[in-house]
Amino acid sequence: MESNKVIGVKIKSIRESRNLSIAELAERSGVDKMQIERIEGNIEIPSLAPLIKIARALGVRLGTFLDDQTELGPVVSRAKNNKDQNAIRFTNDSSVARKHMEYHSLSQDKAGRHMEPFLIEIEPSGQNDFSLSSHEGEEFIYVLEGVVEVVYGKMKYTLEAGDSIYYDSIVAHHVHAYDGASAKILGVVYTPF
Repeated sequence: MESNKVIGVKIKSIRESRNLSIAELAERSGVDKMQIERIEGNIEIPSLAPLIKIARALGVRLGTFLDDQTELGPVVSRAKNNKDQNAIRFTNDSSVARKHMEYHSLSQDKAGRHMEPFLIEIEPSGQNDFSLSSHEGEEFIYVLEGVVEVVYGKMKYTLEAGDSIYYDSIVAHHVHAYDGASAKILGVVYTPF
């Protein structure tokens, strides 16, 4: 997917414009040097947590990695165009390429945004042992189709179509399809800048 390749290129470009080595970015962000190399080389797209850490270390918004244009006014996202847009697939663990979530950005043309709304298609991952992630900010999830399970700290929440959850992302969490079925959610990520 072409969107995945853009993220690595943008991170490398911003890092180089700030005269930072990969080792320096790794130290500032707390993200493993090897993982940054894999991201910049378009070998992997990690979960949102490392991307948020990299964005903060580079002094940019998370959306900078996803932006296509810089529209200052409102941005309209049409349903008929969402399927045509390049989607972004994230893994949820740096060592295991579990690409079970496909993100469709609903705001990639909006400049200066602080929220990242996504239409997210979740495929069954076939795993029961999930790596939790955490990052600064807040998340809101609204289930559109299917059933999802949200692991939040030591708690588990099962959400059906029409259910929602709003939580602090600093608490370790994981979102996945429940019981081997696909699901679709509206997810909004807010990261302070």
